[in-house]
Amino acid sequence: MALLLRTLARQGLCSSRPRRCILYTHAAPMGTTAKEEMNRFWSKNAKLNRPMSPHLTIYKWSVPMMMSIAHRGTGVGLSGAISAFAVAALVLPGNYPDYLDLISSLSIGPGLIGMAKFGIAFPASFHTYNGVRHLWWDIGKGFRIPEVYRTGYTVIGLSIVTSIALMLL
Repeated sequence: MALLLRTLARQGLCSSRPRRCILYTHAAPMGTTAKEEMNRFWSKNAKLNRPMSPHLTIYKWSVPMMMSIAHRGTGVGLSGAISAFAVAALVLPGNYPDYLDLISSLSIGPGLIGMAKFGIAFPASFHTYNGVRHLWWDIGKGFRIPEVYRTGYTVIGLSIVTSIALMLL
């Protein structure tokens, strides 16, 4: 059908409905494979000397870009950790106090325990504060570039302060 409409449009036979015919002039004919269409696409771009789409390597890293990546990463990490903890609670034998006793019997120093607390607290606090920042954006506030950077640095600072406070408990 697409091939028929393309042929009719090229011959000027469907000029009574020019808008519809124009839409079908670029349609791929039925029977072509995805590989043939990809080859046609790349050869057309090579003939027209079009550049490839930009890749992450050409972008200058910025605070909003890193904040976005970190927000997604902490979200995935936290949901994975919560899911793993829930599965472990269902599958492993014993009770929660038994595992606390096991951890305390390992005689891990306070420095390592503090680092573990910070490692747990920072992703949770960062994701929470950055989520509040996103909620602020959802109501249409804080989109000017200086505000985006200021709120980004505020989220990082609050996350570090909160994590240190939780680490010291």
